[in-house]
Amino acid sequence: MNIDERKFIGANLNLLLVFMVVYREQSLSKAAACLTVQQPAISGSLVRLRKQFEDRLFVSAGSKGVRPTPKARRIAQMLLPAMSTIQQVIDWKVI
Repeated sequence: MNIDERKFIGANLNLLLVFMVVYREQSLSKAAACLTVQQPAISGSLVRLRKQFEDRLFVSAGSKGVRPTPKARRIAQMLLPAMSTIQQVIDWKVI
């Protein structure tokens, strides 16, 4: 197995969930509702993600919410299969 655990030390994987929900909903307030947190928590998570990825990730689309940057689209394309696999593992019941 080729996982470099050092890359995960100090990483907050919950931020990746926030990223994916904002990406899907294209709205900070809708993402907050989905994750049952307040909108400022989503904004705070985005601040951390923006530092981590050195990109704005989402830009305002006015009353239409937010839209992803090109880098955010690439991140989501890579992250979606991994998140889907993790979800399958979480859902898996040993009989």
